[in-house]
Amino acid sequence: MSHHFDTPTVREDPRLNLCDMYLFAGSPDTTVMAMTVNPAANAESSAPFRDEAVYAFRFDTDGDRSEDLSFKVRFADHENSQRFDLIRADGAPDGLDGTVIVSADLRTNAEGTAPGIRAFAGVVRDAFAGDAAALERFKAAFAADRYEPDVFVNHVNFFHDRTVAAIVLEVPNWLIGNNSQIAAWSTVSLYGHAPEQQVARWGLPLFTHMFLADGDLREQFNRSGPCDDSTVFVDATVRAVSRYTRLAGTAGDPEAYGRRVASLFGSLSLPYRLGTAASFDYTGFNGRALEDNVMDVMLSLLTNSPLGTGIRPDLALINPYFPYLQPVSATLRR
Repeated sequence: MSHHFDTPTVREDPRLNLCDMYLFAGSPDTTVMAMTVNPAANAESSAPFRDEAVYAFRFDTDGDRSEDLSFKVRFADHENSQRFDLIRADGAPDGLDGTVIVSADLRTNAEGTAPGIRAFAGVVRDAFAGDAAALERFKAAFAADRYEPDVFVNHVNFFHDRTVAAIVLEVPNWLIGNNSQIAAWSTVSLYGHAPEQQVARWGLPLFTHMFLADGDLREQFNRSGPCDDSTVFVDATVRAVSRYTRLAGTAGDPEAYGRRVASLFGSLSLPYRLGTAASFDYTGFNGRALEDNVMDVMLSLLTNSPLGTGIRPDLALINPYFPYLQPVSATLRR
């Protein structure tokens, strides 16, 4: 969820706050990956990304929970603006090993291209939608052993008119791999005068916010990868779901239902079949489209009920063409 700080590191610098990730089909035979960060970014931001950070999209192409390739973006401050390089790397190398395939200047919202590849970085209007304040009240009631679904009756979109920084890549499917079934996640790492240190990880929408109640567990998740996932995250998911459904009275066997949800979450990465229509909904997970109402989907899974905020993403903020998100007008920027 955007505008929520998970780790001590990102509390110190919002540019390291990994808000959301999307994965869907773009123009014919291409895949789009989008990452939003830095909920403090706005039209005045000349450096919305941190220059010592590595922003990465990571892919498992053979189902072993290990990284097979990645697309990494690195920014450098340059004359009251920023430049960025897009690097493609095979395997799971540390740092910035790989091949630079796009470079661009971020003086205005920037779009860089290479044969068959498009890359955008800049400030955009936040397409995420949901009642974040109501969700926090819902979680607080749960912590006090109360089930209060009525907190969502006001239908207030916390993210209305908010802006974030975004990285959007559109690449040919073959550049991701020959296997059409993949799993993806995104990370933010610090990398400079010391070995690379991962500070944030996004695997499934709202997973850390709804299913990991313990701050130490969230910190452990943010510093791990799918290959590091242990039963601790599975157990936490089962406990959270079991307790919610027990309070709600919505499952005959809350623990069995919790295990089914944990099984659905799999490697805690976003599954996607290349070249197909993305959809993150009640029928299953196949990538994530910009218009998917993920807060309601995850609330329903958490409580085994049709609970939701009643708020859907604003289609006016979603473009049918690259970069798909709506950039903040360059005329508003210094």
